[in-house]
Amino acid sequence: MFECFRNGAGEVLARPDYLEDFGRFYESGIRLLAKIERGQTFKEQGSPSWDAFASGDWAGAMRLIEADRDSVAAYFQDAERRGLVFRRLRIVEFPVTPYLQWEMNSFKLRSELGEEIRVLDARTIVDLERDGPLPEVVVLGNSVMYAVIYDEELKGAGARRFLDPEQIETTVTEFDHLYRKGEEFSEFFKREIAPLGPPTAH
Repeated sequence: MFECFRNGAGEVLARPDYLEDFGRFYESGIRLLAKIERGQTFKEQGSPSWDAFASGDWAGAMRLIEADRDSVAAYFQDAERRGLVFRRLRIVEFPVTPYLQWEMNSFKLRSELGEEIRVLDARTIVDLERDGPLPEVVVLGNSVMYAVIYDEELKGAGARRFLDPEQIETTVTEFDHLYRKGEEFSEFFKREIAPLGPPTAH
């Protein structure tokens, strides 16, 4: 599964080129934006809420997430008008990392406003990760897909781009298979995230 992403395949794009390329395809009339996220901690560039979380201000981080409600709602309303569906599969290890606890609260807002999110316990995909963890994948319709690259500080550094239609079709099929196995986000959040106290960022 996801074999085309192994061994560093794909055209490497630096972060500015990746963001520009992503934006171009995003605006091209795609009908699906699908993501698989596997890493358990990252540094989010340009997120005031993450900055607050990283500084130890959990309450401030939560307020900043909620402060984005109107802009996030507008984003998904525009997507709905365009017929664009967002699906995200989040792979989770236990115990949940502080980063993941923060991210799940961010996802709660997105889930409420239109993003279709499911969560999959990493223990259920051990057989798929014998040769390494699943890649961080972003698929835009049937046009392009990316394996996101992170630097040593766990900041987004760019992506490897794939344009082959057969590889994209195969990846979407594999994504759908895992997505169907995932738990609906609100149920996972209610059981695993809502009872947690404020984490300590590290």
